[in-house]
Amino acid sequence: FVTKQGTVKRVLLSSLNTARKAGIRALTLNDGDELISVMKTNGENNILLATRDGMAICFNEGDVRVMGRDAAGVKGITLSEVVGAGIAEPSKQLLTVTELGYGKRTELTEYMRLDETGERRPQQRGGKGLKNYNITAKTGRIAGIAIVSDEDDVMLIENGGVLIRMAASDINVYKRDTQGVILMRVEEGNRVISIERVDPEQEE
Repeated sequence: FVTKQGTVKRVLLSSLNTARKAGIRALTLNDGDELISVMKTNGENNILLATRDGMAICFNEGDVRVMGRDAAGVKGITLSEVVGAGIAEPSKQLLTVTELGYGKRTELTEYMRLDETGERRPQQRGGKGLKNYNITAKTGRIAGIAIVSDEDDVMLIENGGVLIRMAASDINVYKRDTQGVILMRVEEGNRVISIERVDPEQEE
């Protein structure tokens, strides 16, 4: 589980088995916090969190001990509001999209730190992360992220109700701290509010 305030929590699936129609509490939230992402992991996955202010952190889920259902979780990243989270699969890229319609893909290996042997390893959870995006007045802050491959499509939705769909492979791959390119033209006063990875449309 990942919350907007950067709390992460890991529970065993078996602890969520219930026959109660009303469900069971799986996470205790602080005042003003909200759940933004739930992932089914294999116990060894690397997890990436990205924030509204253009930072990202990638850590191994083993950094988060397995907890009981009523526990509140631990800090995944400090400072800013988290806008998205996902499982960092090595062959995929992080797609980051800003409120004013800019975006880019970045190789997930860029979110690993180089250790003294030259190997790239996940960071430790709880830090402020690495710079993910060069935010400017032209781009606006980060609207959302998705972990994608060349085979995926993505949908961008803005608050005026406009939605566009594109192939992830059509979005350029750039380094972490760049500005990206325009993906969606957003009318003045509007902003991108959501991005989603979707299966590609089949050709007729």
